[in-house]
Amino acid sequence: MSNIIDIKNRRASFEFAFIDRYTAGIQLKGSEIKSIREGKAAINDAYCFLHNGELFVKAMHIAEYRNAGQFGHIPLSDRKLLLTKNELKKLADALINKGLTIIPLRLFINERGFAKLEIALAKGKKIYDKRETIKKRDTDREIRRNFR
Repeated sequence: MSNIIDIKNRRASFEFAFIDRYTAGIQLKGSEIKSIREGKAAINDAYCFLHNGELFVKAMHIAEYRNAGQFGHIPLSDRKLLLTKNELKKLADALINKGLTIIPLRLFINERGFAKLEIALAKGKKIYDKRETIKKRDTDREIRRNFR
């Protein structure tokens, strides 16, 4: 493949503290994977939820493929994520018992050509945690400037 697809949720690290990361496959239609390969997807507002023991991603936008014709897809439909039973059980326990959430971090195409979604079990940051993140980012930027 000539171009590398790596779509990131940049806001996620500011809003959430990550506890655990997983890489999940995505159940897609033909026109959806073609749009992803063109880089026309967004995961900024997306989140994951469990339904009947299966994990889905909601609000992940995949633009309609222009050559799909009548066999296109719905851009904001829920898409099933593919994980092992043990991983699903761990995520379900964490969601129920600890009050955590699952957010997508990165959408990419692996070396075999399959679309994968990196997700994280996360806890929302408080306002003072966000201030600390901003302060740390500013000091790191200042240090990099002084070393040039």
